[in-house]
Amino acid sequence: MVCSVDALASEAGVAVLRAGGSAADGGVATSAVLAVTTQHLCGMGGDLFALVHEGSGPPAVLNASGRAGSGADPDRLRAEGATSMPPLFDVRSAPVPGCVDGWLALHERFGRLPLGEVLAPAIAYADDGFPASGLMADLVALVADLPEAADYTGAGPVRAGTTIRRPGLARSLRAIVERGRDGWYGGEFGEGLLAVGGGEYEPQDLLQPLAEWVKALGVRAWGHDVWTVPPNSQGYLTLAGAWIAEGLDLPADPDDPGWAHLLVEAARAAAHDRLDVLSEDADGEALVAPGRLAPRRAAVSPDRAARWSDEAYGAGDTIHLAVVDGDRMGVSLIQSNAAGWGAHVVVPGVRVFLHNRGIGFSLEQGHPAEYRPGRRPPSTLSPALVTRPDGALHTVLGTMGGDSQPQILLQLLARLLAIGEGPARAVAAGRFVLTGAGGGFATWNEGGDVRVDIEGQAPDGWAEGLAGRGHRVQRFGPYDHHFGHAHVISVAGDHLAGATDPRSRNGLAVGY
Repeated sequence: MVCSVDALASEAGVAVLRAGGSAADGGVATSAVLAVTTQHLCGMGGDLFALVHEGSGPPAVLNASGRAGSGADPDRLRAEGATSMPPLFDVRSAPVPGCVDGWLALHERFGRLPLGEVLAPAIAYADDGFPASGLMADLVALVADLPEAADYTGAGPVRAGTTIRRPGLARSLRAIVERGRDGWYGGEFGEGLLAVGGGEYEPQDLLQPLAEWVKALGVRAWGHDVWTVPPNSQGYLTLAGAWIAEGLDLPADPDDPGWAHLLVEAARAAAHDRLDVLSEDADGEALVAPGRLAPRRAAVSPDRAARWSDEAYGAGDTIHLAVVDGDRMGVSLIQSNAAGWGAHVVVPGVRVFLHNRGIGFSLEQGHPAEYRPGRRPPSTLSPALVTRPDGALHTVLGTMGGDSQPQILLQLLARLLAIGEGPARAVAAGRFVLTGAGGGFATWNEGGDVRVDIEGQAPDGWAEGLAGRGHRVQRFGPYDHHFGHAHVISVAGDHLAGATDPRSRNGLAVGY
């Protein structure tokens, strides 16, 4: 089974599975098609994280996130008057993209089919064209004035169904098949990246592979082991929130406002100090240690919203895809531009948009996540995977959503593991997300002082119940893009149960 935000990508992934490919092959095929068809959410100019479960025990974890170039200079940005990383039209917020290195690492370790067969669907869509989705058509106007956006603007206005072709990307995909990473980082893309960088990158920045296999980070919650990527990912927040929530008296009925309140409080307790503690050097195991989290759990009240400060406890855009093959290898893969079309900087020729994941860096002098050469920024990307007590695969899951990813995953885990809902019901259910004054990438700028946004199809009593407990609440429409695009596949006895998110408008869960 494959679940993704785009029907063409899901169908390509399951076709690779039918041809004898592994879940890793299916994940790379799906991700590559998404890089062609959903550049408004992700692409080869961004980063990638993945969890791969094979057999039993902890998953293998891949961190293919990029590093700032050799020309990174925080003093220059501070001298320009900047207090935070520039989100748009500035290459300094684009670390060297790790997506392609991630594909190659996944395929090398877990692939079964030749790389050319795995990338063939993406090459075909780039060459022959694909129909623009409704969401893409809505968002093309944001980049229509960029000279290298001609893949989308060269043939006139883009509407849902308009055929889009990407010949530069097709050339680059073929070069990767023929020459491996050198066909990308040492080819047309690499040359273009150095040119648009204007000194931000040096040739040596493109020589060292960006994909690394790292130790999985996990906790036990609701009788299962929940796994994620360690820092620089914010995935530890999913684990911390689940550990805190498991020890609270969650109502059995998720329509109960108390259910939403306690999960909101678990998320706030876990994350209010995220900006102070998250960097690539952070100790993930220490961040989810019971000794650190127990005082936060103890401070949660069923009747009122806590004030999260030091005294309180004593001390986007993105895509996710899920794949499970017939051998029950599971892949939870997330790939991102950070925000929409990324930095709105395009590498000429290949016409790939660069991500702006560098907005996660700090410009505070001496901060552990300070923008500096060779550093990875804190990342909102936080895929997850669940195993049973015997180590067998239970679920692969993940979502887009910037800072809200761990909050969405916490709600899905509570539904799947604590009350036993199936993937379809859990994914479609109304959600909350926490929002700060600065939007989706600035939730925790004021610590735990956040607004609770509630989706339109959430239970009617949530808004009143949360407001009565002291939360600031805002209602949105049903199935709103603001509440993420989550995908889930669970192993349910002798079959798979999966769901893609209706909020994505074009997704597909497909199996055979």
